[in-house]
Amino acid sequence: MLTGGNVDEPKTVVCPYCGFGCRLLVDPRTMRVKPHRGEPNRGKLCPKGLHATEFVLSGDRLKRPLKREGSRIRPISWGGAIEEIAGKLLEIRELYGADAVAFIASSKVSNEENYLLQKIARLFGTNNIDNCARLCHEASVHALKMTVGAGAQTNPYEDLERFGVIFIWGYNPAETHPVVMDYILRAKKRGARVIVVDVRETRTMAFADYSLVIRPGTDIALANTLMNIIIREELYDEEFIKTRTVGFSEIRMAVRKYTPEYAEKVTGIPAETIREVARTFALAGSGAIMWGMGLTQHVSGVENIMAVIDLALLLGYIGEKGGLYPMRGQNNVQGAAYMGALSEFLPGYVPLTDERFRKRVAKIWGVEDLPTERGLYLTELWEAIESNDIKALYIVGENPAVSEADFVRVRNALRKLDLLVVQDIFMTRTARYAHYVLPASAFCEKEGSYMNSERRIQWSHKVCEPMGDSKPDWEILTMLGRALGLPGFNYSSVEEITAEYFRLFPSLEERSVDELKAGDGVFLPKKRLHTWEFATPDGKARFIAVEQVQPWERPDYEYPFILTTIRLISHYNTGEMTLRSPSLVRLMGEPRVLVNRNDAERLGIHDGDWVEIETRRGKIRMRARLGGVPSGVVAVPFHFKANKITSPALNKAGTPELKFSAARLRKLRSGKPTPDTHR
Repeated sequence: MLTGGNVDEPKTVVCPYCGFGCRLLVDPRTMRVKPHRGEPNRGKLCPKGLHATEFVLSGDRLKRPLKREGSRIRPISWGGAIEEIAGKLLEIRELYGADAVAFIASSKVSNEENYLLQKIARLFGTNNIDNCARLCHEASVHALKMTVGAGAQTNPYEDLERFGVIFIWGYNPAETHPVVMDYILRAKKRGARVIVVDVRETRTMAFADYSLVIRPGTDIALANTLMNIIIREELYDEEFIKTRTVGFSEIRMAVRKYTPEYAEKVTGIPAETIREVARTFALAGSGAIMWGMGLTQHVSGVENIMAVIDLALLLGYIGEKGGLYPMRGQNNVQGAAYMGALSEFLPGYVPLTDERFRKRVAKIWGVEDLPTERGLYLTELWEAIESNDIKALYIVGENPAVSEADFVRVRNALRKLDLLVVQDIFMTRTARYAHYVLPASAFCEKEGSYMNSERRIQWSHKVCEPMGDSKPDWEILTMLGRALGLPGFNYSSVEEITAEYFRLFPSLEERSVDELKAGDGVFLPKKRLHTWEFATPDGKARFIAVEQVQPWERPDYEYPFILTTIRLISHYNTGEMTLRSPSLVRLMGEPRVLVNRNDAERLGIHDGDWVEIETRRGKIRMRARLGGVPSGVVAVPFHFKANKITSPALNKAGTPELKFSAARLRKLRSGKPTPDTHR
């Protein structure tokens, strides 16, 4: 199990959980974890990071390649599996074209591995390559690119400590990124004000100067009203707007009608509180806006982010004076996107239509050109499978049978495929539908680089040997690339892949892999963006006025509640990792639906009662926990079965409206519905 070298020396690895990018020191003898003292976590860890190696040792790990034959699944050799998979992919391409095949990349594997998968897809002839960023921050990417020209977090975490105000919107770092809270609390000790907006009471609100509980789906009304106040009271940065932006007159006109009194009616937040928050935010002199899925997972997701960007631009809170922080949920979701595992972008978020860069990539890969038509979004795949446009799907390290909205539809689509290949470390719910299951090595059984939310690339070292006959994802993909007859798949080490993707980015061309391994990471393209000019054609940021957008579903007599989804501190995504960590399981309580106390009293529901939550897509059952949400709202942890009933309505970036579904609630007795319980 141990690697060569000094077995007493702890190995530095990147935590496999959230997008903050903590570095762990792992003892190869005991597999115990200690926090890295350097950046970015500075000696801090959350419970998931502290117990990060436990799932690696699980007896449920996949140890050999598997092939389905009818209703049975049997072992197959690596050579046999890769040969058969490649043969079937080539046959499907011959019969139906390259676009009949799609690939799903992983936000949990390394930069190198995501880079290879998108390279395989595009050399195979399709841009049908996507990853779960589509479910979370792709709305942020679209909004950021349209306004400031670059679709990523603008500033490093360390800048949070020196800003005068931190605005946390639709995001709960105390549970989702606990180590980030250390930065926020340091800022608060230095005098920063903290403002939190959410649809429920969160742990983060315990540290806030202002806690605003907003009606779901009304974020644009609040943002526009804050801008209305700042403009009317002449608190905006006139010089910044004049020299570094365009479109201010449009914003000024659009927000005039969003008065505090109007916003109070729409959002439920008192008008005077909105005025106080606007003045506090504007007069701080510098500030950050941090946001999460509470803003992006709406049909108005792109518009929501544009609104908060407009707010930051109004005050010049970008570059040295502030930052935009779309907080990533997985350890390499930023890296997967940056490596080109998106259907509309090449590596570096460069559009497919950028002929100069596309030809540069093609030359490095040994071909003349690459496909230019946008591929299918992850969230478009299921309809494409239903209509027989997609015949084969290759999934690396993702579990859409649980993570996708309306997952019953997704599972039915997976059953329909001519070929489904799943490459993972466990027999996930998705893997149960696969024709071939390929066992991958876990994060500490291989080497590679990862990019955290602040765009810091960090090296993760190998601690132990792969379990059973599992292989690092990059080795599996190299075998597949060769079997498909694609050029440029003669890699003998992961460092060769790192060096190749370094060649794509001017800021990395002169950097070495050894330099990356030795330091605290490398920022791509640099530590702070937009300090002098924006990444737009004229160097100026764009104000884009947006209006309030209604959710796709609205509560009515039949479905009178609003269903939203939330994260829990001890859980992670679909639970495949955390539920196999004994220490984390001991910290977990039973997942429960949050119900307002007045609503519960009206429905005869007591704390701990079994209830049924139903939407137009189906129903699930959970115990109730009273309190923590406003009347008319119910909140369900998304890690398990919630996506059976969430809304698949997409915004313009392809992200589903997971945060707003019309729902009804009824009490159960002995696991059966109570007929006389009113909705």
